[in-house]
Amino acid sequence: MPSLQRTVHCVTHHVRVTLHGLSIALVAWLGFFGIAFGQAAIPEWCRPLPRPEYKSFERVPIGDAWFEVYKAAPGVFAIYEPHQSEETISYLVLGEKRALLFDTGMGISDLRKVTNELTHLPIVVLNSHTHDDHVGDNWQFDTVYGMDTDFTRQNARGSRQDAQAEVAPDQICGNLPKGFDPKSYATRPWKITSYVHEGDRIDLGGRSLEVLATPGHTPDAISLLDRANGLLFTGDTYYPATIWLYRPETDFGAYDASVRRLAALAPQVKIVLGAHNIPVASPSVLPRLVTAFEAVRAGKVRPTQAAPGEVIYSVDGFSFRMRAPEGRK
Repeated sequence: MPSLQRTVHCVTHHVRVTLHGLSIALVAWLGFFGIAFGQAAIPEWCRPLPRPEYKSFERVPIGDAWFEVYKAAPGVFAIYEPHQSEETISYLVLGEKRALLFDTGMGISDLRKVTNELTHLPIVVLNSHTHDDHVGDNWQFDTVYGMDTDFTRQNARGSRQDAQAEVAPDQICGNLPKGFDPKSYATRPWKITSYVHEGDRIDLGGRSLEVLATPGHTPDAISLLDRANGLLFTGDTYYPATIWLYRPETDFGAYDASVRRLAALAPQVKIVLGAHNIPVASPSVLPRLVTAFEAVRAGKVRPTQAAPGEVIYSVDGFSFRMRAPEGRK
């Protein structure tokens, strides 16, 4: 159970109304006021929740309130974690013989239990990249593919520092799962059972996913292309929120080349599926992303201060969180 402090900071009430077999989740965000300061304590990022875009998706009922599951496309489940600030989305893609789980989220609750509710097919895990918010439940699965990079191998050892930052009080909206201990929370190590490379095709039986190396956000960042169905899974290379490009492993030149590559695929794509906030976007967003990022790199966009040493560039509906230029640190 969450501590009293977290309960005071943010409480989410879920009311489920069942009508003719349909479960409707009504989320009411209630703000408690700090006794000492009289200030609303709901974290700013969770005030817009639930996001209205989710009304257009069919929700799939599951037994774990930490997750919400939606049908993002035929044979594709979006597994969303709305109670943590990353708002991570993992994707379960079904074939006829096996399924692929693209990312495993935060590792705060039991993702394996959720996937067992969604399919009985054997599951292969592949990560869009190996930041902690995408690999949290890798350890639960027997078959985990990974990019053949030192960055991937290093992260497969697990970590604690990044994970601990994810469960600070201002990062949680609502209750943590019953039995979860935030003090001991860490990304568990996992075993890479096979390496994948640029251009590899993963056959799920009646469905093939192509691995596209799209480094920049991290050295091991990839996208997946389902050509037959016009689906492009972009991981953290694109998602409809502020894109993080400030960590030491970020490479701006590589990111620029990657978004150009994805933009060139736009005519072949029907749906873009990113890894945070909202699962579906139009492919028209990809060439606009290129233009926006090039404007930032050309110095045409004024930054605003974020955290110490970091700034945010906002242009044409896109935001990029980057290291502050010299002189602004």
